[in-house]
Amino acid sequence: MTGDVERYLAVGALLFVLGALGFFTRRNLIVMMLSAEMMLHGVSLTLVTFSRAHQNLEGQAFTIFILTVAACEAGLALSIILALYRQTNSLDVELWSELREADLPPPMAAEDAAEPPYVPPTPRRFPRLTPAGVVPNIREPRDHQIVDDAANPTGETPAGPTRTEEFYKSV
Repeated sequence: MTGDVERYLAVGALLFVLGALGFFTRRNLIVMMLSAEMMLHGVSLTLVTFSRAHQNLEGQAFTIFILTVAACEAGLALSIILALYRQTNSLDVELWSELREADLPPPMAAEDAAEPPYVPPTPRRFPRLTPAGVVPNIREPRDHQIVDDAANPTGETPAGPTRTEEFYKSV
């Protein structure tokens, strides 16, 4: 009888370790869920083995509760995974980082930890057109020419002549 207990405990420990390895090394959500289920079954086997060795039914009662929780967890996890797959068309666990709180920085992968974080370049400012009759504020030195052209007192546009003779000559 003692040899059987050791074998069942070894199988339970093996199931738990394989489940933990699968959970921590895989990035696919379904494989991670199956690994968590394997860990639960390893614990259940261990509880039933101890219950049998001590001649009581407490391990079987706990195992029924574990199986009930595992069934609820599987249904809930599959529905969440299905919702995420519909949104992103991928089962990669890295996509869960989009669901984090707004004030937390994004997680870094181990291979990205040596690289400096990506800082997007500042957007380039382009001059804007002003409403008719309003002279824009000068913010940068290179905007002087734009402001001088816009504030032309004669009303001529800098793009071309206003008289028709000069227009026909330019064509």
